[in-house]
Amino acid sequence: MTKRGGHVGPQGGDEGEARRGKALRGRAGRMKNGRGSGRASTGMVRLWGRHAVEAALKNPDRSHRKLWATREGVESLDGELPSDFPVEWAQPADLARLVAKDAPHQGLVLECAPLDDMFLADVLDGDPARPVVVLDQVTDPHNVGAIMRSAAAFDACCIVTQDRHAPPESGTLAKSASGALEVLPWIRVVNLARALEEIAEAGYWRIGLDGSAESTLGEALPAGPVALVLGAEGDGMRHNITQHCDAIAKLPISEAMESLNVSNAAAIALYAAATRETE
Repeated sequence: MTKRGGHVGPQGGDEGEARRGKALRGRAGRMKNGRGSGRASTGMVRLWGRHAVEAALKNPDRSHRKLWATREGVESLDGELPSDFPVEWAQPADLARLVAKDAPHQGLVLECAPLDDMFLADVLDGDPARPVVVLDQVTDPHNVGAIMRSAAAFDACCIVTQDRHAPPESGTLAKSASGALEVLPWIRVVNLARALEEIAEAGYWRIGLDGSAESTLGEALPAGPVALVLGAEGDGMRHNITQHCDAIAKLPISEAMESLNVSNAAAIALYAAATRETE
């Protein structure tokens, strides 16, 4: 979608008729009456910030309930809202009451339905240029969102997490993902070890990252499809998950630092996978 000049908003009339281009719209719903309560409605997700909201508005798989916004926030969007899109104009202080404390909403708060569940069999394509990212009990939404952003940037196939020990879809995660939540398949599974077996059956070489490993990631990376497995900071991968990896590798960091933040480690590993020679 190309950024156009002029006002971007839900107005109709001749000015709206004159503007052309793909609308910022998924399966938008309508809603009447009052303000939000500071929490999303039952079964809904509340997103905030320009990148997260803009990506969700462009996602045809999102069902949107309502947008709270300042005029400046809507002006910042890369695209045009339909004339019937449910918008409630608000002041920045009003929006601050709808989001997490001190969250940078940038004049935009969107309430929408969560994304539909996805399954590994639907996304594993065996492309050696597109790694799979597997997270073992990484629970911080900022870290998971940042990893999603890197995974999308390096064209990863998907991100896989355990359903119970991973953050839910949320505004905090979406803000950290900076739009990646809407474009990167997120597979939530009940049993991560079983998912790793399915990934192996699809032809992927599973590499777990561990700072105590003898081999470096560069030495362990194959030419074919690869799955990068990362554990939580501090605890690392669980023993059962390590047992389901084909190789364990480390990043060649200086001894002056004990470890890297998991999102930084994921970004480096994704870069290494993207720049290797593939078959």
